[in-house]
Amino acid sequence: MLLFLKLLILLWLVNFAPPVIAVVFESRCDRPLDRGLLWRDGRPLLGRNKTLRGVLGAIAVAGLIGSILGFPFWLCLGVGVLSMLGDLFSSFLKRRLSFTSGDTVPGLDQIPEGLAPFCIIAPYYSLTLEYVLVFGVVFGIGAYLGSIFLYKVILKKPFEAYPRKIRALTRVRELVSCKITSKPFSHLLNFEDAVYYRMFMKTVFKTIGIYDRGKQNALVVEKREVSFHFSDLPAAFDGYRILFLSDLHLDGLPGLTERAVEIIRRTPADLCILGGDLRMETYGPFTPALEQMRLLLPEILVKDGILGVLGNHDCPEIVESLKELGVKFLLNESLPLDRDGERIWIVGSDDCHYFKAHDLEAAFRGVPKETFTIFVSHSSEVYKEALSYGPNLFLCGHTHGGQILLPRVGAIFTHSKAPRAFCQGAWNFRGMPGYTSAGVGVSGVPVRFNSKGEVTVIVLRRGNGKVREARGEPG
Repeated sequence: MLLFLKLLILLWLVNFAPPVIAVVFESRCDRPLDRGLLWRDGRPLLGRNKTLRGVLGAIAVAGLIGSILGFPFWLCLGVGVLSMLGDLFSSFLKRRLSFTSGDTVPGLDQIPEGLAPFCIIAPYYSLTLEYVLVFGVVFGIGAYLGSIFLYKVILKKPFEAYPRKIRALTRVRELVSCKITSKPFSHLLNFEDAVYYRMFMKTVFKTIGIYDRGKQNALVVEKREVSFHFSDLPAAFDGYRILFLSDLHLDGLPGLTERAVEIIRRTPADLCILGGDLRMETYGPFTPALEQMRLLLPEILVKDGILGVLGNHDCPEIVESLKELGVKFLLNESLPLDRDGERIWIVGSDDCHYFKAHDLEAAFRGVPKETFTIFVSHSSEVYKEALSYGPNLFLCGHTHGGQILLPRVGAIFTHSKAPRAFCQGAWNFRGMPGYTSAGVGVSGVPVRFNSKGEVTVIVLRRGNGKVREARGEPG
């Protein structure tokens, strides 16, 4: 039985290696193995999905995984080669039967690939024909279900208005964070947020008697007005005010929405930008967050509308719901703003921290060079890549300013791969100015210590000058 299971693991992984490699590498090195040659029936010899990188990758996986499982290395390589020969034979037959490249054909896709390796496995382990046939059935069923899951769930557009490019890693994380909502699976698959923060850390704060004080601290939200000066800012935008609301997490703390609305009502602005992370949790339904956004958004009265990007807590399904409420999301997109015949551009990136859905090349495509540009990303982690596109200002959030800070030490965690200098407030990277909001709400445990939430107003000024920041709650 152990040998049976080890062989299943090995051959299943070899079977899945080519499509996984294709997803990861996308169009890189994807030249068809048959070089586009046609058979005498006028159809492709193998098809465009059979590539040298897939064959070599599968053989490499066989050698690596097989060795880890304890098989002789020569046998592992032989298994990889024979498995791929079986796979190529299947493709050849499918083309002759008029199936197109990528079609899933039960049995024909699995049997040659699963049984060909037994030309060397069966003699080496003295396996019976009955053993091989049973293995072929079990392997075939597993491989078929795996292909259905990959092509019909992971690599299929989940809904008509899906705003992202289909990527396997992104789709798997969306399933874990947005689709699997039943307990205990949602908690197990989102262990850090559900168990570590919501249970363990919350219990620790309650045990030492500071949890309630931390919740009260989290309701202290101040308005911060930050002025940036630019010599190349179009004159019509001198004094332009951007209401920047990042990391709202309004469903995570009762009273937070009301506090934010109180400040927003007294804060005039020309444009509002939502910096991502609307939901408190990283798992489960986004409906509670959407209900709070329905209370907040009508209070935002700005001439040039409300723009937004998604963060690592956000499900893509929320885009259409908020679009109906007047929010335009910039997910690797750009938008020009015109005033008195002059123009600036707002460029928005999709989440770069967890879903890895960012694409700065697409985001900046179409933005004229030498034009004034504000780049918005939920996290500052793409600061190096952003620099190459030369934005005049980089706006981000994600870190909550650390949320829990120790005296003289600072933030315990920033949950960001960017340097700590980018954790909160104004910063500058090789001439690219940026600002990281501490966020309106809180994440993980709904507490703050030695930090405050913020509603931020970014003021664009023409000319030279230092960054100026004013703080305070509205009078």
